[in-house]
Amino acid sequence: MIHGILPRQAGRPRARRATRILLALCATAALLGVDVPDPASAPPLGVTAAARPGTSADRVGALFAGGLDGGHFCTAAVVRSAGRDVIATAAHCLDHPDTTVFAPGYRDGEAPYGVWRLSGAYVAPGWRDGQDPDEDIAFATLAPLDGALIEDVVGGFPVAGEQPDDVAVTVLGYPSTRETPLRCANATELLSATQRRIECPDLSGGTSGSPWLADGALAGVLGGYEGGGTVPEVSYSAVMGEGALELYREASARGALALGSPAQGPTAW
Repeated sequence: MIHGILPRQAGRPRARRATRILLALCATAALLGVDVPDPASAPPLGVTAAARPGTSADRVGALFAGGLDGGHFCTAAVVRSAGRDVIATAAHCLDHPDTTVFAPGYRDGEAPYGVWRLSGAYVAPGWRDGQDPDEDIAFATLAPLDGALIEDVVGGFPVAGEQPDDVAVTVLGYPSTRETPLRCANATELLSATQRRIECPDLSGGTSGSPWLADGALAGVLGGYEGGGTVPEVSYSAVMGEGALELYREASARGALALGSPAQGPTAW
């Protein structure tokens, strides 16, 4: 059951509001140097469309079981970190981190930036012990690939907490039935103090872990309440609280420690 759905406003007031939100995103992006589409070329708010290749889409990838022939089951995104090796996803996507691999920019069976093995997973105790939906945000470190670090190859999104209740976000993710990513932007609302919701169609299975980007910064991942949603039209994310930020800092510090050591440090499954 979906709770707290607000009635839609039809006609010009909604269109004007959508335009104001997108223009605000673009103005902020110009100041921060992040990638937000031109208002004339972006789909309307609340409309899901194919994500075009580019800087932002290249930082988002599919998670596979073992390799590209294993089928992709979740989505993850590269975030900025001291060790330049961290991705963010939903905690429920990291049940088997030792066999999970990440393919950023994946399209049509091809991994243009390589297939990366996880070297560590950082999941909150509340999720690990009781699958608390409020802690369905997790981070993982990636082992170097051919001597390179993932953030040096595709860049990374900053991580940001403390977002307004109705923050507008862009979601990028891979449904398991598609070989290319989808994109949808819309305003969000709080379902509760710890869960956020968005109306975007077609975000079906496989999009768990998809980044929710506010002004180009990670403000959540698709997951949390109802595992991220039981219908493809409405999705959820746990609020990026202090617990999630502490996991992020831990993953970032572990990667930096390994980077400064002569050998890879111990993994944290």
